[in-house]
Amino acid sequence: MDLLVAMRVYVRVVERGSMSAAARDLGMGQPAVSERIDRLEQYIGARLLLRNTRKLSVTDVGAAFYERSKQVLENAADALTVASGDQSLRGMLRIAAPHGVGEVILPSILSQMRELHPLLKIELILNDRIVDPVTEGVDISLRLGDLGEGSFIAKRLGHVSRVLVAAPGYIERHGAPASPDELADHPFLRVSGLFNNARLPLVGPDQQTELAAIDIVVSTSHWRPLHAMLLDGAGIGVLQEPVCADDLASGRLIRLLPGFAVPGFDLHALYPAIRPVPPRIRAMLSLLEEQLPAILPG
Repeated sequence: MDLLVAMRVYVRVVERGSMSAAARDLGMGQPAVSERIDRLEQYIGARLLLRNTRKLSVTDVGAAFYERSKQVLENAADALTVASGDQSLRGMLRIAAPHGVGEVILPSILSQMRELHPLLKIELILNDRIVDPVTEGVDISLRLGDLGEGSFIAKRLGHVSRVLVAAPGYIERHGAPASPDELADHPFLRVSGLFNNARLPLVGPDQQTELAAIDIVVSTSHWRPLHAMLLDGAGIGVLQEPVCADDLASGRLIRLLPGFAVPGFDLHALYPAIRPVPPRIRAMLSLLEEQLPAILPG
């Protein structure tokens, strides 16, 4: 048995969560993938995966073997690079990011990454939930706010501000709130899961935080419909500043209650605690640290 090939197959199965998806990625038949895993488990003498018709899960031994296998494969790739004298980055870089960050901030940075490393392939996974880079097989997971728990390294990249806004047309028809107490008199649009207690946190000029009552009339799971409805003048709402910076600059949206600030989120890059850090992760982190300060001051 070619142990490195078997480890590569196993790592892909864990990262994709199914043998059929891994088989497609690897250009293999699903029976061949299943046979590789069976032979690997026999070779090791332990069960790595628990399989039934509906679900595939990783055992404790399998999780530990996945981490070591991934590191072995990284080291093997590095050794081949050094031996060939070619320092080009190769392989797949998998990045998970929240929708706003992934749709507005990352594309230009990923384009630069491809220009710098044309042999590198990139997979961008957009998801607003916490993606653990260790258990879900991504190289870098970008996360806003709470980091959760896991055996990963977290690197702070910047701060994403949020702004309370409305369209000029809405303000012409209904006026702008003059104080936090007046927010409840206006229809409030939000991204689902935020401000669930119908209270909007606002930091005032005295740096004290107050919770202002709001009247939530629209909830959406994605920021784009919220953004479009705010531009249409459907009400007031909160957006991450990077997604509406052009609208604020052009006057299509107006910042409300300028003496108050909606608390934002720190942006972190989470990546597996592997030593040495794989070159593709190092290169991506370096580019993020270089480019983000101009986009996310602070």
